[in-house]
Amino acid sequence: MALTGIQIYKLLPQTNCGDCGVPTCLAFAMSLAVGKAELAACPHASEEAKTELADASAPPIRPLEIGTGEKVLRVGGETVLFRHEKTFVNSPGIAVLVSDDMSEEDVDGRLERFNTLEYERVGLTLRADLVAIEAVSGDKGKFEALAGKVKEKIQGGIILMSDDPSLMEAACKVCADCKPLIYGATKENMDDMAKLAKEYGCSLAVKGKNLDELSDLTAKLTEDGLKDLVIDSGARTVNKAFRDQVSIRRGAILKKDRSVGFPTIAFPCEMADDLMKETLIASMFVAKYGGIIVLSDLQGHSLFPLLLARMNIYTDPQRPMAASPGIYEIGGPDENSPVLVTCNFSLTYFIVSGEVEASRVPSWLIVVDTEGLSVLTAWAAGKFAGDAVGIAMKKFEIADKVKHKKVVIPGYAAAISGELEEELDGWEILVGPRESAHIPAYLREWKG
Repeated sequence: MALTGIQIYKLLPQTNCGDCGVPTCLAFAMSLAVGKAELAACPHASEEAKTELADASAPPIRPLEIGTGEKVLRVGGETVLFRHEKTFVNSPGIAVLVSDDMSEEDVDGRLERFNTLEYERVGLTLRADLVAIEAVSGDKGKFEALAGKVKEKIQGGIILMSDDPSLMEAACKVCADCKPLIYGATKENMDDMAKLAKEYGCSLAVKGKNLDELSDLTAKLTEDGLKDLVIDSGARTVNKAFRDQVSIRRGAILKKDRSVGFPTIAFPCEMADDLMKETLIASMFVAKYGGIIVLSDLQGHSLFPLLLARMNIYTDPQRPMAASPGIYEIGGPDENSPVLVTCNFSLTYFIVSGEVEASRVPSWLIVVDTEGLSVLTAWAAGKFAGDAVGIAMKKFEIADKVKHKKVVIPGYAAAISGELEEELDGWEILVGPRESAHIPAYLREWKG
């Protein structure tokens, strides 16, 4: 049961040293009680206090890792029902399903798409995270061979799927160093699957026929020392799966029910016979509240929008999405090409760069660091002022790339033109359109 702030305070050193970043131990205890701080921030907490406070300071949804190295997937760790309350923490993993009864051609195609379908967006690389390997044939040799093939060909996490402990053990021996997720433990095979999870140090997925059975299974497994669990309520219709996801999240966060305080796994691949329908269902799980989402296949036209939805939902709402500051070359510009300036608010950058590209006029686009604020907001906050823009242009050495000295600023930032002229000696400041839709016409009339 969660401790109150006062109960936590009594277990702290009570030195008010401030080493945790908070002025007093009482304030730190209050932050711990509501999940806004981590116990690790206190360097002076005793081992006894750490043990007693572990449950109180842990997030309602237990965090865990699947895989190793750079491609490790972190799921769980959530503390809120709605992202505007604080933020969502670890975005759900997207998995593609392969099985040991598929043709070699089908398996190779899915693995190739898993490796190659990735997209750059706002400085982030968006891609799928996991390959789920399902034992369908019942042949231990085939399952083991497929696990070895997947391990060799991909850079990502692995889910091993079988309800037969003997098949699971064979695959675990092949993939143990990859730290796969074992799926899954049921009422019938729970003891054997738990033994494998402990032996190979893997996370274990637990499947119940309903939420009540699921809670019973996780309670028994945690008592047995297994804490890195992923849960599946067993629902395979959209309505029931949605209701279960919400019930699990509400139970963990509002009712502090530790028996459901684990990331979930969802199977849109078993809820539709069409990839686009799967993608639509998967987008529901991205929002409410899938930890791992398994698809039957990966195709660019369906995966890309799903990855974008995931990125948008799991962006901290208190920190605007921002493009990286710098000089962007659009259309292969040369020394006579126009120079435009904009802010690094992600939406503004993509709209402006898109209109510049649509103009078919090769251009230089300077993106100024405005801490993710839009042009007007940044100007009002003093972050898109003449001196800031001038310093950015000097830093990025745009004068070495063009022989003219003309720069186009956004129409809504016309007020900074005088200050920018003072900052950039000899430069002519041109005020561009107010609306981005007018940029193509403006650039077509450009004279360097």
